[in-house]
Formats: sequence, C-alpha cells, structure tokens
Amino acid sequence: MKPVADEVLLRQLQWRYATKKFDPARKISPDDWRTLEQALVQAPSSYGLQPWKFFVVTESALRERLRPASWNQSQVTDASHLVVFAIKKNMGPADVERFVARIAEVRGAAPESLQGYKKMMLGLFSRPVEEVNIWAMHQVYIALGFFLCAAAMLGIDACPLEGFVPQKYDEILGLAEQGYGSVVLATAGYRASDDHHIALPKVRFKTEDVVVHLGK
Repeated sequence: MKPVADEVLLRQLQWRYATKKFDPARKISPDDWRTLEQALVQAPSSYGLQPWKFFVVTESALRERLRPASWNQSQVTDASHLVVFAIKKNMGPADVERFVARIAEVRGAAPESLQGYKKMMLGLFSRPVEEVNIWAMHQVYIALGFFLCAAAMLGIDACPLEGFVPQKYDEILGLAEQGYGSVVLATAGYRASDDHHIALPKVRFKTEDVVVHLGK
C-alpha cells in the first residue's frame, strides 16, 4: 500500500510555489514545525555524513536585522519561520570519527567492523578543503528539497532564497565562530491572500522536454 496517494502528492506539488508574500499573522503550529524539522533530519547526504546544520530563526528583532542582508525581501520578516541552511566548514577526519561513532551507537555495531567504510569516507577529506566545502554545499540543497516537499505535503507555504549576503548572515548569527557558513535560506508559513502570485499558473516545461527515457 502506498502511504501517500499519487494524486495527493502531485496535487500538493502543483499547489506549492515560491511564496513571495506571507501572512505575518499566521504561524505554523508546534506539531507541524516539529514534523518539518524531522524532514530536515531525515534528508539524505553523501555517505550519510550530514555536513550541515539548520539554524531556525523566529525572533522578530533578529530577523529585522537580517532583512537588509536579504535584499530587503519581506519573506524574511513576515513568514512564520526562517531557516538558514549552513554547511559545516572545513570538515575533516574528526567528522568521520564522529559519524562512525554514531553509526556504532545507533546500529549496535562494533566500531572495528566499520573500518572499511571509515577508510572510504576519509578518502573524501584527502581532497583540498575548498573542494570539500563545495561538496558540502551541494549536499545542503538536498536537505532544502526535502524541506520544500515536506512543507507542501503539510499544506505549508515555503520559499527558498539565495538572495542574501552569506557573510553578513554568518556575522549576525555568529555562525563562523561555530564553524558553519550559510548557503541558502528557506522561509515557511502561509501565503497572504493578496499575493498575486497565487492566481498565476505554474510554468514548467513539458514532461517530454525534461524527462528522457533511455533503454528499452
């Protein structure tokens, strides 16, 4: 049995759009927000290393400070929640050790049984740190996609935002001192009734223009 009917999934994906104007009076319920946080936790990543942290900003005064560094986009202050998707910068062998310990803890495995997997992961960090940071940035976008889809399934509006100044965000939120760097944002809440984008048809290329079937 399929947990979610095909028509429900497609309807919700069709319903969602990058919400430009949020209703500041409407807030996401604590239960729904916990579900969205768990969607972030469940997001996949290469090797399972999860090279990220998600900073949830709800304090109004702090978001007012962030807005000028966000190209003055109103979503940053008007949405119910603001999530800053950040990478752990300059990851290395210690991060592999931490992850291997977590695998052993969750699965009840002997750490020595994970040596082969550990060696394979360590190979990633033999690359220049700049390349590792780019790899981590790519992983963050997987988590963003999970977040946007989960929000749509819950009937919650969201908007991904790359229009911001990462260095200013890192400074205001103190991310650099924690070893993290902001990559992309997402706001979540509920669309304002007067957002004119609601009535606009969603524009996508035809399926046959973007999906190619190879083989028999």
